[in-house]
Amino acid sequence: MIPLSEYPRPGMQRDSYVNLNGTWQYAITAEKELPAAYDGDILVPFSPEAKLSGVERQLQPGQWLHYRRIFQAPEGEGGRVLLHFGAVDYRCKVMVNQKTVGTHIGGYLPFTFDITEALQSGENELLVKVQDPSDTGHQARGKQVLQNGGMFYTAQSGIWQTVWMERVPEQYIEKLKMTPIYDERTLRVQVISENPEGAQFILKAGDKVVAETWCDDSGEATLEIAAKDFHPWSPEDPFLYDLTVSLGPDTVQSYAAMRKFELKTDRKGILRIFLNNKPYFMHGLLDQGYWQDGLYTAPSDEAMIYDIQTCKDMGFNLLRKHSNIEPERWYYHCDRLGMIVWQDMVNGGGKYKMWFLAYAVNIAHPILRKTKDNKYKFLARSDKKERERYYPELTQMIEHLYNHPSIACWVPFNEGWGQFDAKKATELVRKLDNTRLVDEASGWFDQGGGDFNSIHNYFFPLHVKPEKARAVVLSEYGGISWPCPGHCYSEKVYGYGTAKSGEELAQRYEKLVAGSVLAQIQNGLSALVYTQVSDVEDEVNGLMTYDRKVMKLDPQVSRKCAEALFAEFSKCVK
Repeated sequence: MIPLSEYPRPGMQRDSYVNLNGTWQYAITAEKELPAAYDGDILVPFSPEAKLSGVERQLQPGQWLHYRRIFQAPEGEGGRVLLHFGAVDYRCKVMVNQKTVGTHIGGYLPFTFDITEALQSGENELLVKVQDPSDTGHQARGKQVLQNGGMFYTAQSGIWQTVWMERVPEQYIEKLKMTPIYDERTLRVQVISENPEGAQFILKAGDKVVAETWCDDSGEATLEIAAKDFHPWSPEDPFLYDLTVSLGPDTVQSYAAMRKFELKTDRKGILRIFLNNKPYFMHGLLDQGYWQDGLYTAPSDEAMIYDIQTCKDMGFNLLRKHSNIEPERWYYHCDRLGMIVWQDMVNGGGKYKMWFLAYAVNIAHPILRKTKDNKYKFLARSDKKERERYYPELTQMIEHLYNHPSIACWVPFNEGWGQFDAKKATELVRKLDNTRLVDEASGWFDQGGGDFNSIHNYFFPLHVKPEKARAVVLSEYGGISWPCPGHCYSEKVYGYGTAKSGEELAQRYEKLVAGSVLAQIQNGLSALVYTQVSDVEDEVNGLMTYDRKVMKLDPQVSRKCAEALFAEFSKCVK
């Protein structure tokens, strides 16, 4: 059985598809030369550190991780054969039949190599070799550390998303870009190809064609949707249109949605988040994207769906994807199930001064929020090359995820972890995507930009005041721990206050929502992000256990609290 065998890119599907997940050979060496013999088998796409890989070995900085497998070229003749990697952490070189087909740097984004010229008839050999400095480097790495503990987790390396191939015509569709213009009931579409002229777009609602057009040599066109066929997207009604795009002999299947996120004042003059021209309260959870047996890689497509649907069933309409970028299928499931996403840029930089970032900032919060983020050394961004690398990686993340209607907000920085020149990052985000909101500096070291006064509050009474230029959001709070017996990663307990039972956790959660948060909605509070979806290793403040076998917070309690929050918001914005 091939793990994670589903089509990895739902927004651009072709008939030609070969999944290369499964059993590969692997070796870990001190030298970059190909190994004389391999150490054993590894189950791709699980990292060697993950239990599901069958290896459970930590790749160390300076070591080389080698992969090998034999494959057959996709069926058919002519055209080009493309080899896709969902993500490889961190630096890799790829060879087919001993010929180098490409190299890639960056651990979280997909990349593609044209391997046509390297292929031979019959069996072909695929080699991949990887290095990963983990937290000894300055690269984007999220919460990965070699010595895990507290709010930082086991580092993983190598291939951790699906590897696959497809055969395409000589002239083919490389990418699609879709922008809903909600008030005009139009969908702006663009084909990115060597020669996009004449591409055809067919938009359907179910079996009904609702719009059809062709593009000129720019590759751009506009699909106009009649009022009777206009169906907005929302978490309550996550309607998706089907989109077929054809360019010569190449055809891809995609989807699109009509929705609009923005800031506007309510009837009392308070800035709020609006969805589709109506005030909308976002009530969500922090989502680390870690799994007990797969680390960064979900054990199955069903596991991803379970997390998202469970959060919806508990009354939440938002997930903040924290310091991680998921496979595209995760965002697809958010699109179709109706879960709003705030997407973090993966944090990088040098070694963080956690005594300051996690503790001192909480104690002297109002003063330290004004700290300027041009103090590169102090905020672990002294490496100029890595500061420069941040911008193209931020650009690539936004371009990669741009078409997903569920994404409402980009988060360039979190809690000063490698933060620098946040206003410049926000300017870049605005240039790349003016259809979404920006949480410029989530938590602290607020530079006054972006769309939110973004507060993290775990320890003190919450007092909110409306701002003239930004909405107020509580982008992290709660984090109440309960180490559920029989379902803990270790004997260590990390969180923000500890409950002794599920009943006590429910009582404390209700008290926090009803006694602290609820009253602040009338003062301008427009979104909430509770910490967090599930336990992760020592951090046992999730609403589910790390193995997802126990719901630690009674769903009836979470739904009751959610209903109270939505009712209060509705009353305040009338």
